[in-house]
Amino acid sequence: MTAPAAVSIAAAAGWLPVANTWAAFLAFRFTPYIFGLLAIVEFITDQLPSTPSRKVPQQFGARLFSGAFCGAVIGTAGGTLFGGLVAGIVGAVIGTLGGYEARKRLVAAIGGKDLPIALLEDAVAVLLALWVVSSVQ
Repeated sequence: MTAPAAVSIAAAAGWLPVANTWAAFLAFRFTPYIFGLLAIVEFITDQLPSTPSRKVPQQFGARLFSGAFCGAVIGTAGGTLFGGLVAGIVGAVIGTLGGYEARKRLVAAIGGKDLPIALLEDAVAVLLALWVVSSVQ
């Protein structure tokens, strides 16, 4: 939910010109708060041992859908919906698989403590999402 939260915040702040498009609802008054709250809930639940791997079909599929959606919004703002959609899917695949592998290796490197690396991963995700939405021209 980090990407939808970032896209919604960017739309509401005027960084992503989505007014009068299919994605205009992202700039509505309460949408960034809703997506922001969902992102916080996701950050918390991702730390629970009962949370399934991001690579299981349901989790992976949700990440692909979210990436496609957010990419399409950014693409719409940049004038190329389809290009944004494809880039969003590619980003979701790279983020899911690359993030999994990086987290696994870093946890092993520090002796098996997952929480510090999980928090680092969340911080990197937030910073990357904000960088992407602030880079749209």
